[in-house]
Amino acid sequence: EVQLVESGGGSVQTGGSLTLSCVASGFTNDDFDMGWYRQAPGNECELVSTITSDGTIYYADFVKGRFDISRDNAKNTVYLHMTSLKPEDTAVYYCAADQILGAQKLAHCSNTYHVDYWGQGTQVTVGA
Repeated sequence: EVQLVESGGGSVQTGGSLTLSCVASGFTNDDFDMGWYRQAPGNECELVSTITSDGTIYYADFVKGRFDISRDNAKNTVYLHMTSLKPEDTAVYYCAADQILGAQKLAHCSNTYHVDYWGQGTQVTVGA
């Protein structure tokens, strides 16, 4: 059974930092693209960042220069280090995995038609 388990969410003030972690099990981590989506109440699920098995990275424009994604294939883990957080970054953040991960926007962050595997989500709240 494939599982993605996130940790590291929480509440911070504007300008603060958080690091999210996602541990994958049930598949070989380096065969898949890994990444992070987020969804705020009333909004679409949007792609934040991805990293391929060979280390190619994508960032959405709204996080470029503030977020840093990395992966440790030996530990089957992907990280999202978030700095200079803003109130508009408040959302549930979901770890995702697929052989090719690139859907920009989805109605919901559990859509297995476009993304094979999802974590359960971790809340990030940024206070003003």
